[in-house]
Amino acid sequence: MKRVRLTVAYDGTNYHGWQLQPREITVEEVLNNALSELTGEDIQVIGASRTDAGVHALGNVAVFDTESRIPGEKFSYALNQRLPEDVIIQKSEEVEDDFHPRYCDCRKTYEYTILNRDFPLPEYRNTAHFCYGNLDIDAMNEACKAFIGEHDFAAFCSAGAQVKTTVRTIYSLTVTEEKLRSGRLVRIIVQGNGFLYNMVRIIAGTLIEVGRGMKKADDISDIISSADRSNAGPTAPAKGLKLVEIRYEE
Repeated sequence: MKRVRLTVAYDGTNYHGWQLQPREITVEEVLNNALSELTGEDIQVIGASRTDAGVHALGNVAVFDTESRIPGEKFSYALNQRLPEDVIIQKSEEVEDDFHPRYCDCRKTYEYTILNRDFPLPEYRNTAHFCYGNLDIDAMNEACKAFIGEHDFAAFCSAGAQVKTTVRTIYSLTVTEEKLRSGRLVRIIVQGNGFLYNMVRIIAGTLIEVGRGMKKADDISDIISSADRSNAGPTAPAKGLKLVEIRYEE
C-alpha cells in the first residue's frame, strides 16, 4: 500500500464544490470515479481544501491510498486521459504514509479576481466578479495592513462553520491591478496558514467596500476586534475565487 499526492487544477463552474454531495456533481466525485476505474479499487481521495460551488483551483491537493503498481509520478498522465477537460492533475507523487493534506502545516494562497470596468466582459463571466465604478486600489492596499498577523477572524467567518478556533494567521495580503483595453482586472492575493468558511470571500467583499468608499481603511482593525460578522462587508461571489497554491512545510 502506498499514498499518492495529487495537485489538482479545476474550473469550478460546473461543480457543486469539492466535497461529495448527494445528487450533485463534485470535483471529489470525479476524482474518485477516475481513480477507481484506473486502479480497479474503491478509491476515496482526501482533499486539502473543500472549495465551494463555483470556486476554482490551480493547486488544490488530495491524497489517496492504493495497492496499484503504477508509479506515483505516472498517475497524473493516466488520470488526465480519464478526467473531464475542466479537471486536470498538475502533479502526482508518492508521499509518506502519514501525510495528511489537512493536518500538516502549510501556507495557502488564494486569489480573488474583480473585473473593474463599465460593463461586463463575457470571457470573465465565470472567473471574475464584475464591479463597476473606479475602485480605489491605494485605499484597499492600506486596508490590507490591518489583516496581517494572527487575529481572531470571527467577523470574517460565515455562520455555521464548525471550527475549534476562529484564530488564523495571514502572512500577506495585497491588491494589484492589470490594465485592460477598457477597465482593469483587480486581484486580491492572500496567503495564510488556513482560512475560515468564506473568509477570503468576506475579506474580498470588505475590501471592495473600502475601494468604493463605503468603508475606510481605518475601520478594519475595529471590525476584526468586534468579532461580529455583521460589521464586515458582504460575501463576494464564489466565481471570483481561486485557490492558487498549498505549500507544505516539509
